[in-house]
Amino acid sequence: MKILKFGGTSVATAEAIRATQAIVSSTPGPVAVVVSALGGITDLLLEMASKAASQDPGYVQVLQDIEKRHLDCIRQLIPPSEQSAVIGKVKTDLNVLETLAEGAFLIGETTPKLLDKMVSFGELLSSFIIAAYYRSSGLDSRFKDSRELITTDDAFGGARVQRDKTAKSVIEYFKEPSLITVLPGFIAASENGETTTLGRGGSDYSAALFAAALLAEELEIWTDVSGMYTANPKIVKQARPIKDISYEEAMELSHFGAKVLYPPTIQPVLEVGIPIVIRNTFEPEAAGTRIHQEGNPGGRTVRGISHVPDIALLTLEGPGMIGVPGISKRLFETLSQVGISIVFITQASSEHSICLGIASAYAPLAEKTVNEAFDFEISKGKIKPVAMESGLAIIALVGDQMKQHQGLSGKMFSTLGKNNVNIRAIAQGASERNISAVIRKEDVKKALNSLHEAFFEARVKQLNIFIMGVGNVGSRLLEQIRKQQKVLKSTLGLHLRIVGIANSKRMHFDAHGLDIENWSDLLQQGETSDLKSFFEKVKKLNLRNSIFIDNTANAAVASSYGAYLKESIAVITCNKIACSDRYNTYASLKQLSRTYAAPFLFETNVGAGLPIIDTLKNLVLSGDRILKIRAVLSGSLNFIFNNYRAEAPFHEVVQQAQQEGYTEPDPRIDLSGVDVMRKILILARESGHALEMEDITNNAFLPPSCQEASDVASFYKELQAHSEHFEKLYKEASEKSCRLKYVAKFDQGKAAVGLEEIPEGHDFYHLSGSDNIVLFYTERYREQPLIVKGAGAGAEVTASGIFADIIRSGNF
Repeated sequence: MKILKFGGTSVATAEAIRATQAIVSSTPGPVAVVVSALGGITDLLLEMASKAASQDPGYVQVLQDIEKRHLDCIRQLIPPSEQSAVIGKVKTDLNVLETLAEGAFLIGETTPKLLDKMVSFGELLSSFIIAAYYRSSGLDSRFKDSRELITTDDAFGGARVQRDKTAKSVIEYFKEPSLITVLPGFIAASENGETTTLGRGGSDYSAALFAAALLAEELEIWTDVSGMYTANPKIVKQARPIKDISYEEAMELSHFGAKVLYPPTIQPVLEVGIPIVIRNTFEPEAAGTRIHQEGNPGGRTVRGISHVPDIALLTLEGPGMIGVPGISKRLFETLSQVGISIVFITQASSEHSICLGIASAYAPLAEKTVNEAFDFEISKGKIKPVAMESGLAIIALVGDQMKQHQGLSGKMFSTLGKNNVNIRAIAQGASERNISAVIRKEDVKKALNSLHEAFFEARVKQLNIFIMGVGNVGSRLLEQIRKQQKVLKSTLGLHLRIVGIANSKRMHFDAHGLDIENWSDLLQQGETSDLKSFFEKVKKLNLRNSIFIDNTANAAVASSYGAYLKESIAVITCNKIACSDRYNTYASLKQLSRTYAAPFLFETNVGAGLPIIDTLKNLVLSGDRILKIRAVLSGSLNFIFNNYRAEAPFHEVVQQAQQEGYTEPDPRIDLSGVDVMRKILILARESGHALEMEDITNNAFLPPSCQEASDVASFYKELQAHSEHFEKLYKEASEKSCRLKYVAKFDQGKAAVGLEEIPEGHDFYHLSGSDNIVLFYTERYREQPLIVKGAGAGAEVTASGIFADIIRSGNF
C-alpha cells in the first residue's frame, strides 16, 4: 500500500486536482490519499477568524470568498448530474463554519479550541470534494474523516498525537477493502471528540502516521517542486534536485528551510524504515527525491545548502557564568516556559557566554524574559544584560558524510570570507552532519550562491566522444573510460561521455551518452555503418567539446580528418596513415587544427602509449633542436626478433605476434618496414623537416617474394618457404654476440630503416619483449641522449595512449 499526500498547491485549482487524479489512477492500489486544504484557503480561514474576533464585519466577505472557491471547484470538476449532493454537503459544512464565525464575532475573540474547529474546514471540504470527483471520474474512491482515526491530546493549535491508539484505529479501519481512500490531513480529534490540529506541516504528519501504522510501501509527498534541492532554487538558479537522501539529511534540510517537508513528518516513517518520495504534481515524470535509510550510497559529503531566515541572536555572557552549573538549564527553561523554540546554540569553551538563535518575532519577549530570570546576577554585575541582535539568518551545510572529510569547514568559511560575508556565530554538532553559521540576512543570497558554486558547481568539462573502430584497441579504450570516468570527473574535472560508436558494419548514437556497460549490444542494434553518415550525424548533433577518435588502420577514415577539424571537432588517432601521407596533407591537418582550435593528437602513431611525440614537441617548443634520432619503433618486430631463436620456424613467431595483437591486422606492413618508415617520418616531421615517404631508405630484410605476396595467407607461405634465410640472419648475429633489432634512423634531414646487428653494451641490446626505445640527440643532449623507453605495442597500451590524448584534448 502507498500513501499519497497532496499539498495545497497540488489542490489549489480544478486543473491541479485533475493532475492528482491522473497520478492516483496510475498508482497501483490500494492507496490512501491525504490532502491539504485548497491552496490559500487556510490563510482565508485564519483571516476570517481574525476579523470575526476583531468584530470586523468583513469576515462575512471572506466567508463568501471561501464558499465561492469551493463551489466553483465542484462545478468545474463534477458532472452536473452529480453536483447537487456534493454541493448540499459542502453548504451544510459551510453553514456550520458560518455559525462558528458568528460566535467569534459576537464574543469578540477566538480560543485555540474554536480556531482549530474553524481552520479544520479547509481540509474537510477539500478532501470531501476530491473524493467525490475521483468517484465521478470512475475511481473506486471513498472519503474518511481523519478525526475518526487520529487521536490527540487537547493541546489545541498543535496537538500531540497518541500514536498507539491512532495506529490501532487506522489498522482497524483499513481492514475494509477499498482501492482509494481520501482523507483530510492536518486535523485530528481529542479523546473527547473535539477537533484538533497538528500544527504547521500537519498534513505531512497525518500522512506519515497513516504510512507508519499501515507499514506502507512508501510515502509519496506531492508538491509543486521536483523534490528537495541542493539549495533553494528561487535563490540559487543552479540548484538541482537531490535524487536520494538519508532521513537524517532530509530532517536537517527541512529544518533549515527546505519547505517541501516538515521535520516531524519524518519521525513516524523513520522508525519503521518507510521511504518518503517527494514528487512534483505538475511534473509527475520527474524522479523527485527519495528519502530512505541508505539515501547516501555514494558517501557524498555536502548534500544541500539551506537557510533559516529572520533569526535573532541572543547572547548571555558574564564572568559569573564561568564554572557555575545550571546556567544553561535556567536559560533554556526560561525560554521554554514562554514557548520560544531555540534553533541555534553555541557556547564558548570558556563558559563565558552562551549564544542562541531564535525566530526574530520572539526577540522582544526573549530579551525581556531572560533579563527578568537573571535579574539578580545582572544587578550584581555577574552577568550582563542580554545582548540581542536581529536582522540575521542561519545558513547550513548538510550531509551525512561530512565528518569523513577534512577541510569542509575551512572551505565553507573561506568561501564566505572571500565574498565578504561576515559570520556572527558558528555551530557544528558532534555528528558533523550540519555546519551552521549566522550571517546578516542581507547576505543570504550571496552566501548561498557562493557556497553552492564552491560545493556543487565544480568546473566540469564535458567531452563528447565519437569512436570509429571498437575492435582490440577500441574495446579496451571503452573499458578504460568506463573504469576511470568517476576519477577523471573528481580529479581533473573532465566528464567523458561516449555519444557515438561504429565499426565497419554498424554504428550507434545517443545524444545523451550511451551506456558503456552495454555498448556491444547497442552497436549490434544500431544502423548500417557509413563514414559519410557517421560524420553527418556528428555534425548534426553539434555537441560542445566533441572528439572524433579513429582506432582503425583505414585510409578512408584518415582522409576524413579535415572535415572534422573544420567543424571544430578534435581528432585523436592511432591510425598512422594521415600523418605519414603526403607532407601537404600532414601540414594541412596541423593548420586546420590551429585555425579551428580543434586538437589534432596522434601520440599513439609512434610508440603506442609512450610519450614520444609529446616529448619531442616539448623539446622543440622549448627551443631545442633535434640533431638525430635513433630508435627501435616497432613493438611487433622487436617482439618477433626477441622471441625468434631459429629452433622454431620464423613464420610461427610472426603468427604469435599477430595473435597477441602486436602487429597491424596485416603483418606485411610491419615486416616490410612500412610501419617503421611511417613512424620515423612522423618524428622527422614533428622535428620540423618536410620529408616524404620516398625520402626514407628502406633496407629490407625480407626476400623479394615475401614482399611481393598478394595476401596475408600467401605471405605466411613465403615466410615458411624462406625459413633458412631467417635462420641465417639469426646465426650470423649470434656468432658476433649481437642481437637483431629493426632500427630507424634520422640524421641531418635523412632517414633510414632496417635490420641491424646490435652489439652488447648498446642501448638497444637489452630491449625486451615488445618494448620501444627512442634516443633523441639534440643541442642540449649531444653526448648523452634523452631516452624514452617502454612498452610500444599492444592494444592495452595503445588504448591508454589514446586515453592520454583525450585528457590532453580536455585541457586544450
